[in-house]
Amino acid sequence: MPAEPPPQGWAALAPPRGAARVPSGPASAARRPSGPAEPRSLWSREPMGAGGRWVRAAHTALSSTLLLGLLLHRTGEQEERGELLQPLIFVLLVLCSVLLYFKVSLMDPGFVKPEEEVKEGENKGQGVVIPQIPGDVKLRRCGYCLVKQPMRAKHCQLCQHCVRRYDHHCPWLENCVGERNHPLFIVYLSVQLVVLLWGGHVAWSGLYFEQSWEWLQHNIFLLVSFLLILIFTIVVLLLLVSQLYLISCNTTTWEFMSSHRISYLRHSELENPFDQGIILNLWRFFCSRHLTAWENIYFHRNSEPV
Repeated sequence: MPAEPPPQGWAALAPPRGAARVPSGPASAARRPSGPAEPRSLWSREPMGAGGRWVRAAHTALSSTLLLGLLLHRTGEQEERGELLQPLIFVLLVLCSVLLYFKVSLMDPGFVKPEEEVKEGENKGQGVVIPQIPGDVKLRRCGYCLVKQPMRAKHCQLCQHCVRRYDHHCPWLENCVGERNHPLFIVYLSVQLVVLLWGGHVAWSGLYFEQSWEWLQHNIFLLVSFLLILIFTIVVLLLLVSQLYLISCNTTTWEFMSSHRISYLRHSELENPFDQGIILNLWRFFCSRHLTAWENIYFHRNSEPV
């Protein structure tokens, strides 16, 4: 087997993680993506596991329980006053939040396809628009799934795929947050925050405090609901604020937490080579419909390629 040429560009800065785990020799040849069958198995996503089903079922059950409890407590008083518009809007917001949750958790976050399927998708005109990378830039090959890994992509060992512009793996979604579903993830957090604030207001307004055991029996559901909603509100608010800050800087959670270990950030002349200003960063994140070739921005911002 002829020796492969040494990696160039940003790929030469660090060897692929896990490369030592791939054995060499004839036994490893069968594992390499040769032919159309092997890339298809690499790309096809695993069926939803039991953990994912339990997490999504828990999210749906918790949302439904809180919704029904708050509605049953407040609807009687509002029916007497003829106010049904606010409960209807609240129900629609909760349904929208649940639908967004399933959309973000089940959609493709930006999995990196093997080269054979990318070319096939481009020829048929059915695939995602893949950004063009400069010819002199050599991509590193992932040591786990053996696909050519674009800049800012990372292999997720839970999803068993490389994800473009990898941000983090969300355990509550049982899915990665990447370049394709990250904007919708922000929309989901925003809608969820509105639902939690509204639900917290409904639960708090229904409480009237008395120091008696009978009062606690009649208001235990509202009290527990308010405490749960308060905890979830703090978590969602902190997550949304931190995400918006990172987006305005055009960085990801993974890059922010591991910048000292990422080769293209350690060897860059700029602290953040992808930052193009708040307005352009937000415009590119929320309004761009195509995947971005981050190599173009990286080598353009740095005076010398690394």
